Amino acid sequence: MEYFINCNSSTLAPYTTPLDELRAAHLYRRLGFSASVQTINSAVGQTADSLVDNLVNQALAAPIIPPTEWADWNDTNYPADDDLARQLRRAHIEDLTTAYGNALMDNELLDRMSFFWSNHFVTQLETYNCPQFLYYYINCLQRNALGNFKTFTSEIGLTSAMLYYLDGVRNRGNNPNENYARELYELFTLGEGNNYTEEDIIETAKALSGYTERGEEGCMQVTFDPTEFNNENKTIFGQTGNWGYDDVIDILFNQRPDEIGWYICKKLYEFFVHPDSTNEDGGIAPQIIDGLAQTFISNGFEIAPVLRQLFKSQHFFDETAIGVIIKSPADLYFNLLKETGFTYDDGTILNMIDSCSLIGQRFFQPPEVEGWQRDRTWINTNFIIGRWLTAEVFLDRFFQNDPEQFRNLAVDAVGPANSNTSNPEIVVRALVNKFTPKGLLTDADFERAMDAFKIDDVPEEYYSPDYYPGGTSQWMLQLSAESPTQVYILLRHLSREPEFQLK
Repeated sequence: MEYFINCNSSTLAPYTTPLDELRAAHLYRRLGFSASVQTINSAVGQTADSLVDNLVNQALAAPIIPPTEWADWNDTNYPADDDLARQLRRAHIEDLTTAYGNALMDNELLDRMSFFWSNHFVTQLETYNCPQFLYYYINCLQRNALGNFKTFTSEIGLTSAMLYYLDGVRNRGNNPNENYARELYELFTLGEGNNYTEEDIIETAKALSGYTERGEEGCMQVTFDPTEFNNENKTIFGQTGNWGYDDVIDILFNQRPDEIGWYICKKLYEFFVHPDSTNEDGGIAPQIIDGLAQTFISNGFEIAPVLRQLFKSQHFFDETAIGVIIKSPADLYFNLLKETGFTYDDGTILNMIDSCSLIGQRFFQPPEVEGWQRDRTWINTNFIIGRWLTAEVFLDRFFQNDPEQFRNLAVDAVGPANSNTSNPEIVVRALVNKFTPKGLLTDADFERAMDAFKIDDVPEEYYSPDYYPGGTSQWMLQLSAESPTQVYILLRHLSREPEFQLK
């Protein structure tokens, strides 16, 4: 697949033209996991200013996953039999994963962001394998996803999931463990080698010590043990004192605001706009990140103002920003579900999350602390075949469950004026535009899509306006028995096109 060079020369000035279908769909593909025909249609004609504000406000008010009855269980609450305990833990993790998958479908920007942060503040489930820890980790991601980044950084570091994953539970004052201190600077706030020293890491590790109390039972929340804290003076970024955990966060954000602003806004830019944050000539992208970082810092590290500015900008809606990011596995499946509007249940959600694992994106289990590297890493020989086959499996299941929903999708896509069209090109064009960011690359590609839609057992003359006396064809979208099958075959065909892999 061709790699797109960042040629976007637009600025952060507001995009004031009423949104057309192309840009409305672009906004929903990036801001959430895409949207239905009806949602896109309702966005057409709105301004970015009002629509983005509404969507951000909805995300800020969206519900998060409520505590389950087992959210505070430790080992004593599980069966004494190890096999039964493992099975119940697995069931609890599966239930929570399904609930999170539903949140990704329902909560638009809130859980687009919580999922983004799960790949920034990385933990690995297999490190702790405790449903309670996973629940509170997700809870922290959701509560802080659009909130204050300083608060977020402070809270995520004290989740038991993180304390176990990066060895905070082994960070004792007389024997400091540097893992979390290193990643706090290198991956979570400043970027590798960006204005910190090895001595800063060593001293920070001492200040973060003491969160080692795990109780006598397994799967207990980690708490602070003052006897395990290093009470020496520490010098961090030139500041000396008997610093503790909260002091580290304060010193970091007070002494390195510019580095934090640039690093986080660069990651947001690459996630939401273009995977390459530098142009061939050094161009505009660094200036965009500068502008976002200034907004971030001047708003006290609040995340929402940065997103409002970005999603309302000419830079975001520039044509060169559309269709240049490769869909993650989660995008692949959840976008398909949102864009088709097909009926689904918890089993569908869990199957899609399981399928993500098959093609490189295991939820709550990025391969390393750096997270999934995204974009081109989602596409290799094995993964692309897996993407094709699994997408076809889900389309097959939707068709088996209710073929008529495929006809309904096409009727919605063509709009009321063409709801019973007898012109197959109108249907194919509408569906191609729905499921690809900018259509298919060449006329020949479109003709192949037309051929797929005109299945073999529908004679070509069915489409001719002269098939019946009086100038009508036999084929009509709403009336022909073959229509659901044709839409199904077309979607299978499109799911293997390169443009379908982009957002």
